[in-house]
This record gives sequence, C-alpha cells and structure tokens, in this order.
Amino acid sequence: MDSGDEQDVPDSQGRKKRYHRHTPRQIQELESMFKVCPHPDEKQRAQLSRDLGLEPRQIKFWFQNRRTQMKAQHERADNCLLRAENDKIRCENIAMREAMKNVICPSCGAPPASDDSYFDEQKLRMENARLKEELDRVSSLASKYLGRPISQLPPVQPLSVSSLDLSVGGYSNPGISPSLDLDLLCRNSSSAFPYTFPAAVSELEKPLMMEMATGAMEEVIRLVQADEPLWVKSGSDGRDILQLENYDRMFQRSNRQLRFPDTQTEASRDSALVIMNAMTLIDIFMDAIKWAELFPTIVSKARTIEVLAAGMAGSRSGSLILMYEELQVLSPVVPTREFCFLRYCQQIEPHVWAVADVSVDYPRDNQLAPSRSRKLPSGCLIEEMSNGYSKITWVEHMEIEEKNPIHILFRDLINSGMAFGAQRWLTTLQRMCERFACLTITGLPARDLGVTPTPDGKKSMMKLAQRMVNNFCANVGAANGHKWTTLSGLNDVGVRVTLHKSTDAGQPNGVVLSAATSIWLPISAERVFSFFKDERTRTQWDVLANGNTVQEVAHITNGSHPGNCISLLRGLNSGQNTMLILQECCTDASGSVVVYSPIDLPAINIVMSGEDPSYIPILPSGFTILPDGRSAGGQGASSSSNPLGGSSGSLVTVAFQILMSSLPSAKLNLESVTTVNNLIGTTVQQIKAALNCPDV
Repeated sequence: MDSGDEQDVPDSQGRKKRYHRHTPRQIQELESMFKVCPHPDEKQRAQLSRDLGLEPRQIKFWFQNRRTQMKAQHERADNCLLRAENDKIRCENIAMREAMKNVICPSCGAPPASDDSYFDEQKLRMENARLKEELDRVSSLASKYLGRPISQLPPVQPLSVSSLDLSVGGYSNPGISPSLDLDLLCRNSSSAFPYTFPAAVSELEKPLMMEMATGAMEEVIRLVQADEPLWVKSGSDGRDILQLENYDRMFQRSNRQLRFPDTQTEASRDSALVIMNAMTLIDIFMDAIKWAELFPTIVSKARTIEVLAAGMAGSRSGSLILMYEELQVLSPVVPTREFCFLRYCQQIEPHVWAVADVSVDYPRDNQLAPSRSRKLPSGCLIEEMSNGYSKITWVEHMEIEEKNPIHILFRDLINSGMAFGAQRWLTTLQRMCERFACLTITGLPARDLGVTPTPDGKKSMMKLAQRMVNNFCANVGAANGHKWTTLSGLNDVGVRVTLHKSTDAGQPNGVVLSAATSIWLPISAERVFSFFKDERTRTQWDVLANGNTVQEVAHITNGSHPGNCISLLRGLNSGQNTMLILQECCTDASGSVVVYSPIDLPAINIVMSGEDPSYIPILPSGFTILPDGRSAGGQGASSSSNPLGGSSGSLVTVAFQILMSSLPSAKLNLESVTTVNNLIGTTVQQIKAALNCPDV
C-alpha cells in the first residue's frame, strides 16, 4: 500500500473526512520515524503533528496502515520460506523411501529377513484373499469395459504404441512434469468437490484403462484426419457433421457399451491456429488445475484423480491420467455435465501430438455419473508451427442423457450442440492464448492516476482481473454445490439466489449472496456486448452508479478483438473518488463475458506497483452474453469465424454478488431477498429500455 495515498478518516461525528495526499517530505519524515519507533506514543505523535503540519489522528492512522503493510509483507515472506522448507522435507522423504527399498543384508546381500515369519505368512494370506477379491471385481470390470471376460484378455505387457509405465502409481515426477508458470494460471484449489475419490487405481485396473486409452487414441486420430463419408459439411453454416451410420460401421462398438436409446449424441470438429507452442499446451492439458484455469467459462471444476503414467521426460508422450471435470454454460438454469475420463497424450510424429479422452466408470459404483452421459473418444491433434503458433484440430463426441427438460430459453443452443462443441473450446482457447501473449506487450496508458505502471504492474493487474473472471464464472453457473433458490420475478426465468461462505484470502470474509437471472433479447450477442462494454452507456444499466458517468482511466488490451480488454473506471461527480471499478471484457465467436468489481485506490496502487494481488479482496458481478442458437435465415459462415452462422437473438445472464453479512453463520433474510430482487429486476428493466426491447 502506498503510504502517501489519500486517506478517509472519521471525524468526531463519525462522518468520513477526506485529506489530501501527504507531501514527499511528510512521507520521508514519517518513514524515518517508523524505522526508529513503529509504535509512537501520544507525545511522539503530537510532536510529529507539530513538525509536519498534520493532525494527530492522521499520524495515528498513517502508522496503523504502515504496520499493517509491514505485517502483510512479513507474512508473505514467511509463507515463501515455509513452502521452500516443506518442499525440501518432501524431497528428503521421497529419497529416504527409495533408499529403504534398496536396503540389503550386509552378510548375504539379500533383503533383510523379517523378524517374525508368522506375521509375514499371515500378511501374505490376507494379501492373497484381497487379490482374489480384486480379480473377481476386475473380471466384471473387463466385461463392462471391453465386452469380453478376463480370461480372454491378452497378457499384461508394456504396450508398444503407448510406452506406458506400468509401475507409476499416484505421484507426479517433477522432472517429467515441468511446472508451467504462466502467472495468470492462478492455482486455486479451494473449489470443493462433491465426491470423495478412492485412494488409487488398483494394479489390475490399470491395464484395462491403458487398453481403453490406446483404443481411444487410435479412434481420435482417425476422426481428426478423416473427411467424407465420416464427416460432411453442413449446408447452413459450414460445420462438420458426423454421419453416425458411417461412424458405427467404421468403428465397431463390440468392445464398447451400446448406445442408449434415450440419449442424445453430440459430435463436432473444428480446427484453428492458436498463439502458443505445442509443449506449453500439452503441459496445460495434462494438468487438471491449469486446464480449469485455461477454460474458466467452460470448466467449472477439474481434478486429476491419479497419474497412471507420467510419460517421457520433455515430450509428455505416453502420459495417462484419470481426470474428473464438470462442464458448464454460464447460467444457473443450465445443468452442468460431469465426466470421469482417461486423458492420454502421445507424440505421433516430430512436432505433432495427440490428446485423447474417453469416459470410464470410476469408481465402480458410478457415483460420479448418476446419468448415462459419457464422453466417447474425443480429443485434439496439436501440430507445432515454426512461428510459435500451434495448429489444433479438435473433436468433441459425447452421448448425453438429459435427466430434466432443458429450459426453453437455452433449448436451441443446447440442442444445436454448440454449447459444449469443438468450436466453443477452440474459440475460447484462441482468446486465452492471445491473453497470455499480450503480457509481452509493453506500455499501459494510465491517465489521471498519477502512476506509471511497469511491466510487473501490468502483469499484476492482468492476474487480478483473471482471478475476478474465474470467481465470477465459478459462482454464476449451476455447478455442483450451488443450490439455487428461485424467487418470484417478472422476468424470463425469475431471480435465483444462493449463499456461500467466503473464506478465501481474495474475497471478503462472511456470507456472500449470489443472485442471477437469464433473459432473452431479440438483439445480436455482438450488439449486446458492445452496449455493456461501452463506459458511455454504463449509466443506462448500472443501478448502483446513481446516474453518475464513468471515465476509463487505464486500459490493457487482451487480444486481437478490440472488445477483449481490462479497464479501470472512475466515477465522475460521485463523491467517492477513492473507489474505482476494475472490469474485464472477454468476447469470441461463442459468447462474451463482462465482469466488474469495485476496488479502492490503495488496492490499485498495490497492483500498479507490481505487488502480488492475491490478497486483494474482490467480489465480482457482471453479465454473460450467448448467441441463442436459433438460425438467422441460413446465413453462411465458416465455423471458425462464426460457428453459429448468425443468430436471431442473445441469451443474457445478469449476476450480482453481495456481501450479505460478515458473520459466517448469517442466514438468508427477507430484507436481503427484497433488495437483490429489486436490484436485478430494475437492472433488467433498464437494459430492455436502453436497447428498445419489448418486455417479454
């Protein structure tokens, strides 16, 4: 925190009285005193007051702020030391465990004999009984996975195609899995998972999963490379459409489950260039946390259950992991899709990798997939180009059982297959890769702030904005653990609310009320996005602005589309010049997000100076804008430029997060419900009025 910032100090009547920024001489004298005596007594403060021409209360508050700043710095330094010490101890433990495995008897050279052979015999008998049970269970698993009993399986051998390491259990080798530190991929493991995963995959299950993975890899490569008659071009929008009859003939399903009659098949394929090298992409794809951070608008949760094979050092070829993920559309009325699947990476040519996914019933009681939805062999081919780009061809293929009817607003979008299709993944990936590339661009206009941001300041601001977007996406969808309650409302789906306790360092502590509603507008998604992004039209929808206009005082470009940017907004004539608005706008052909959060001037000074913004509390609100999926008269467009081939309207989700109470035990009350219902209702009415939309 800049100790020379303007301060708001309460006067004798409890009202805030604003003081001007301290002069350099005052700051220098205060800093000198702080080094000598961080806790000056009343007499010392009075002397400083006379010498510097400041009120005693200003002196008191300055020292309080400075001590808080120093405490935070010391805590960050201590945390770094503790983490380093923890890593050192963990490495020593691993080394000792490996050394114990190689202990031999000094006289005979054999492993040391057990002190009690009786107990060893009992252990072996118990292990035999356990292995027999395991064999019976895997026999049933084999028939489920592969369609034939265990007796017909080939002997377990290292697979020539995959170079899989059968000995790998549940650890990740730091030498084989290098850490990708794209600072914007903030490792946030606080997301709660609704399920408890078993400790490890048994040794008898691994060969079955490996065979599934290699079979899926072969299928994905063929799906990527084949054209007609397997794929045909759609006449309306140019998308690739999978011919299911030809698919069933080409890929015999005898070794997989039969297609259920009440499920819907979704299959899509698309290709694009992205500005990221292939190995960086592979490292992200094979790390569940980075995977979720790369696709916050699509992946609400992800976790690596177990690393089954670490693969080759340097190329990750042969890596096989068991993953769980939850996919979302950013609206509380669209159910998420959950998959437990194998992800397998293989380098098939120099500079060419393939990544294949296939669903697996794990754990065996199928608690992760209460529906019969599953991911059929899907994935992508990644070809490294000479200019730092990568060419990606992406295939999504799944069978979905919708347990409940799709809400009428989103029915066209979901049934079109675009909500979770290859085009959405690729357009999102292109935008995120451009975001990372923009980190290398120097220069950031910072008008009227009195701060010249450095490259570190730009990175810090982008990191804070990314955390803001991730937080918003994690709290606006229908992810597991979010129990939305519908309030009575006059709009399309009613206002839905949910409560959650906030304990993260980057959020205000207490109970947070999330409220959202989704509406349909007969206006294109592009026009709606421009309306929300333009600071000149903010007064037309921002109820909390009280009619005050805002001015953009800082701007960071985030991609090739001018709509992808981070802005710092300041309210004019609001009387709160110390409160700013941090806003990020994200847009691509699959949809848009506008997210914003209030932030005070001291916090922005921390960000602009390049310090770690992880502890700055933010509570984002905003909008998601999606094409409605309806045909717009068959306007032709390539899938890479506009995957929906035009749209007759847009689906807008309005979402607010409000700190309802700083007490963790607070309950939802009528006053909060009324307030948020009126807030969202008024916002929706103002949006429709500003865009001249009928109130439907």
